[in-house]
Amino acid sequence: MATFKYKTTIHGKVQGGEIEAEDEQSAIAKLKAKNITVDSVKKKSESAFLGPKKQRITERDIVIFTRQFSTMVDAGLPLVQCLEILGKGADNKNFGEIINKVKTDIETGANLSDALRRHPKTFDSLYCNLVEAGEAGGILDTILSRLADYIEKALALKKKVKAAMVYPGAIISVAFAVVAFLMIFVIPTFASMFERGGAELPGPTAIVMHVSNFFRNQWYYIIGGPILFFFLFKRVYATERGNIEIDRMALKLPVFGMLIKKVSTAKFSRTLGTLIASGVPLLEGMDICARTSGNKIIEIAILNTIEAIKEGETIAAPLAREGVFPAMVIQMIDVGESAGALDAMLSKIADFYDEEVDTAVDGLTALLEPMLMVFLGVLVGFIVVAMYLPIFKMGETI
Repeated sequence: MATFKYKTTIHGKVQGGEIEAEDEQSAIAKLKAKNITVDSVKKKSESAFLGPKKQRITERDIVIFTRQFSTMVDAGLPLVQCLEILGKGADNKNFGEIINKVKTDIETGANLSDALRRHPKTFDSLYCNLVEAGEAGGILDTILSRLADYIEKALALKKKVKAAMVYPGAIISVAFAVVAFLMIFVIPTFASMFERGGAELPGPTAIVMHVSNFFRNQWYYIIGGPILFFFLFKRVYATERGNIEIDRMALKLPVFGMLIKKVSTAKFSRTLGTLIASGVPLLEGMDICARTSGNKIIEIAILNTIEAIKEGETIAAPLAREGVFPAMVIQMIDVGESAGALDAMLSKIADFYDEEVDTAVDGLTALLEPMLMVFLGVLVGFIVVAMYLPIFKMGETI
């Protein structure tokens, strides 16, 4: 719903007001229903700084919508009525507006999948293709339920990976804050004392002094450096070549590279299995998997596999040549393809690698925790020892 300003003339005086409606025509209709003669209607503009921000549509919003939509369709309610109820009941008003637009498109004769495709930022190609398959096969309620399951599992996988990154990020932030505090406020006190002594400083102490001077006098490099690196990284990653090289290096990272491969394997298997089980053609399903893979190397591997399938090959052989998925996954795909149960086999692969990601995340956390604590201890210990070395030296001289 949007806010519209209107002007009307009452007893020769121009008066104004505001009304909420879906569009300008709806606003005029509402005013006429109230016996208000409309002179002009204009959508109220919101300040870029003071106006309310639109709520971000999250995956949780889409899961709840899909699950409720599936239940309503299964109960036999017409699509328009389902969408009207869901639009009014949406907690996220921005999402509610999009649902209402989908409802309006259906009322004008569009298919549900076509209406959803008009909102690509909310409903991706995977979602729209599955809905289209459900409409064609007359199993929309089943497809929507399967979609909700898929999104929930994908969301759970994403949360696991994010959780693995929180702990090391927090430790590194604390380490930097401690070091910055020591360098800016504590070390200068020692420095003035050592300067009065006039003695030559030991090597570790001199290093710490230089670092302290850098923190106090060239602080803009410390702040500007990461910001510049971030923008340069983003610029390089936006290029085709940079995207490929960075994603290739990510897959080769120690520990993290294996985690990325496991996450990608689970995502590919879950997505393709859901698409095939829902009646989406294999090549179209693989194309969607490629575009939603999140890694350029894996995307290229899947696209190359699609070209090989078009030439008459099976799925397993070209995937094996690309070398991006584990040998066990290739073997299971080969067995599933031969047995005519590829969707079921892909689902089992996805379940297995979901557990593998769980194990990898737990192992990564267990590995990083002692390593980061040792790193922090060694760093702070080095600074403390470096500061006390001149004091010990002075004591020996006395």
